[in-house]
Formats: sequence, structure tokens, C-alpha cells
Amino acid sequence: MESTNLKQQLAARVRDFYARGWVMGTSGNFSAVLARHPLRLAITPSGADKGRLDASQILEIDEAGAVLPGSGAPSAETLLHLAVIRKRGAGSVLHTHSIWGTLLSGAHFSAGALEISGYEMLKGLEGVRTHEHRERLPILENSQDMTALSAQVTATLAAHPACHGFLLRRHGLYTWGEDLAQAARHLEILEFLFEVLGRRQFAGHAAP
Repeated sequence: MESTNLKQQLAARVRDFYARGWVMGTSGNFSAVLARHPLRLAITPSGADKGRLDASQILEIDEAGAVLPGSGAPSAETLLHLAVIRKRGAGSVLHTHSIWGTLLSGAHFSAGALEISGYEMLKGLEGVRTHEHRERLPILENSQDMTALSAQVTATLAAHPACHGFLLRRHGLYTWGEDLAQAARHLEILEFLFEVLGRRQFAGHAAP
């Protein structure tokens, strides 16, 4: 896909995520693979207002995270995107800071993961064929040391090969897909389920 077109699609998706309340202000970071050999990645820049993001602001980086071409600072969490792409072969990685994702990632941290089962919407996740599927989303402690955190992400993805995402404690969701469309679908499904679980749990009910 032409680089400009993919950047436009990515920017439009990010603005939509902002409109849905899944990112606010400059939070969140989003990427899509432009080329595999060598790896070229379109990624949102650090400090950009996601509600006003324009395709011209999206950067291109190489497999080491260096900007190609031009200048600007990619997301501080670029190494996490690269870790997911390498381990999962993802074509797009999306990271939100929703209210429900933030709350649930803190509430379930001691269990090591957020487990979701029994909901029809789970069938929107790639490879899932029944509402009885149990989706286990690992929860990692948040950190500003991206080198160490990216190593944790790599190890977590190796230990949980079937997961469609993971959470950072009191931070938010990372999910991915084989392309931007699939990643966005996974994001919509998981954020829907987070809100369902969150409303139940924080209304005084035990989340299923």
C-alpha cells in the first residue's frame, strides 16, 4: 500500500479512537507497517494531539527506531511496537489509554492478567469461533525504561502465544493485527469488553 495512503488511514483511525474516548490529549501511540524488508514503520509522533492528528505528522522509522527520512521524535514507546511486530508478525500495533482499560489493568494486576469469557463479542477476535473462548490479557507493570519493558513484552508474548493483546498497569491496552483494519477491529472488540466488565465490576458486581 502506498505510504501516503496508509498514513492517511492511520491518522483517520486515531482521530476516531480519540472521538470514542479511548485516547485523550497526547496519550496513546499507533503504528502500521509500510514495508517488511527492510522494516519501515509509520508511527505517531511523541506529543501529538490525537484528536487533531494529520497524516503529515506521522513519522517513518526503521527497525532500530530511527526516523526515516526527516526529523521528529517517534512515540516514546516505539520499542514496544517493534517488539510486538517482531514477535507476532503484526502489520499494525495500537495502544490506547481508555478509562476502562486503565481501571481494569490496575484492579486485575495482582492476578497477572485480565480474563474475559462468555461474551459473543469475543468472536470478533481473529481465530475465535465461540463466545465460550477465554481471552487472557497479561498485565505488565508500567515502566519508563523502554528497553527493559520491551524485553518483558517479548517474553510475555512468547509465554502467551494466543493472546490478542496485553495491558500495562494503570496505563492501557496494546493490541495488534495482520493489518490496520484487523488491529482496529481487535481494539474495538476489546474496548467494548473492557467497558462491559468495568461497568459490572465497579457497580459492585463481580466481573465474570
